[in-house]
Amino acid sequence: MIELSGIIVLGILAQWLAWRIKVPAILPLILIGLLVGPLSTYFTANGLKIIEPVYQEGTESGLFPGEYLYYFVSLSIGIILFEGGLTLKRKEIADVGPVILKLITFGSAITFIGAGLAAHFIMGLSWSISFLFAGLIIVTGPTVIAPILQNVPLNRNVATVLKWEGILIDPIGALVAVIVFEFIRSTEGSVAYTSHAFITFSQIIFIGLAVGAVAAIALYQLIKHDLIPNYLLNVFTLAFVLTVFVFSDIIAHESGLLSVVIMGMVLGNLNVPRLKDILDFKESLSVLLISILFILLAANIDVKEMELVLNNWRSFALLGFVALVLRPLGVFVSTRASELGFKEKLFISWVGPRGIVAAGIASLFGITLTRENVEGAEYITPLVFMIVLGTVLLNATTARMVAGWLKVIQDTSEGILIVGSSTASRVIGKYLQDNGRHVVLIDNNDFNVRKALDMGLKAYNLNIYSDDLSEQFDLVDMGYLVAMTSSPDVNEYAAKNYQRLFGENGTYRLISPEEMRKSPEKLPEQGIFSYTDDFINISEVARDYPLMHESPVSTYDEFMALLRRINAEPKSIPVFMKSKDGKLELIPANPEELTIEEGCKMVYLGKELEG
Repeated sequence: MIELSGIIVLGILAQWLAWRIKVPAILPLILIGLLVGPLSTYFTANGLKIIEPVYQEGTESGLFPGEYLYYFVSLSIGIILFEGGLTLKRKEIADVGPVILKLITFGSAITFIGAGLAAHFIMGLSWSISFLFAGLIIVTGPTVIAPILQNVPLNRNVATVLKWEGILIDPIGALVAVIVFEFIRSTEGSVAYTSHAFITFSQIIFIGLAVGAVAAIALYQLIKHDLIPNYLLNVFTLAFVLTVFVFSDIIAHESGLLSVVIMGMVLGNLNVPRLKDILDFKESLSVLLISILFILLAANIDVKEMELVLNNWRSFALLGFVALVLRPLGVFVSTRASELGFKEKLFISWVGPRGIVAAGIASLFGITLTRENVEGAEYITPLVFMIVLGTVLLNATTARMVAGWLKVIQDTSEGILIVGSSTASRVIGKYLQDNGRHVVLIDNNDFNVRKALDMGLKAYNLNIYSDDLSEQFDLVDMGYLVAMTSSPDVNEYAAKNYQRLFGENGTYRLISPEEMRKSPEKLPEQGIFSYTDDFINISEVARDYPLMHESPVSTYDEFMALLRRINAEPKSIPVFMKSKDGKLELIPANPEELTIEEGCKMVYLGKELEG
């Protein structure tokens, strides 16, 4: 009981620590696992691990008897991969452009072939184990990339490429690793291409694809026709995924992983009602499973397995070849003839940390093949863990320094995030976009989001209370935050909680009805968008006159006179000052802070002033 509860507590503590110090969660998780596992044998009185995942006869220690650890790992990885498959959208692949498509295709192929050859010739592993290792280290996960992007303000091109590569390559890399693993199982650890091996391999692929696709369509129909009550949706989906995994595995042994990956990919590309609820639940469940899983997997490594790689210079040579040769080669081949500059390509080459999917699947496959006495299988888990830890440590500690040296850090974040997609938000957002600003609107009302998209704006259906906005790749260059929802509480929450992330250059929100009644000296200094209009006022103006106007002003007196005229007109609201070089600035509480000269313009929303 102490061990089980301790694993959960330590796992969540590691997740919190990773968030606090802005490092990938996999780093503290694996280090804690090693500390309570193999490393603890050096300081415990009886020489046993503090946490021993597999029950050991004679010592009466261990959590999982027999093959139950294998079953737990299999089901956990299946759930994690299903959640990853849900995030892989066909439309998004088409949207991200040729550079990222080439990275996840040509770049992955270069890594796969190069790492396979390197593992064989450097480490002396068999061809089958070498290419299984290669398939496992293709992936760079978003959970590893995201903390680096949060901590280093990279320019938009670099951040977008790294973000999308990490998101898309997880399920693709997992699929490649599963296929290679199935081939090894079908050939019983060799590379002999017998008719039996071909039939077995084909059966696994066919069953995996068919069961996964049919299961996704079946679950879609159940949800679409409201045959699952809302309160059971998440747990029913979880049970359905586990059923598909086991059912597929019974029909064709070891096809379960492929089935759930395909199921997630198909389901994610169907117009599934309440899919967002399922994703939210699966993300939370994945965090819990990952926290437990990686402490268990790291603790399950024995000292002898660690010594296999730590006492062998060839393993360090393999790490260097993967990180310093294969990654740059894959990046430069994939980005050839692209708009990326040489320094941008060089930085992307430097940042290639392996993630949770690589370590998790490596442990699962390592356990399976070691149990079956496949030659060289004992190297899989410690080698992949070494690649994961080595690349994460290298990139997490040097990313900011290298980005500064290569000058790929953005000088200022000029993007504008508008929370709320009402008519007024859309009109103001469209004006800003037409004036060359990168604008993104977020709202949890799907109708408002669709209206914004119809106007050519970038908009997302997101909830600021439940969604992790830091994981939205389109928000990497946000430097201004404007909260314009109908709820003063939401506006205040957005201004308070996202100022540091998205409002480094300015955070603004609509004034609340209660604040409108206060005297000017009692108004809060921070986070005011309009000092005279709340959401109702600005919405009525935008509804009747959804237009933005510009009026020239040359002096401060002209500006103040125009400001008084606009404030006197109930259907007009002042919004920006536009400098002679086209820069826009929100009108501050104290207009004396503005620099007004020939060529400046006052920008206002609503009815155009006469004369």
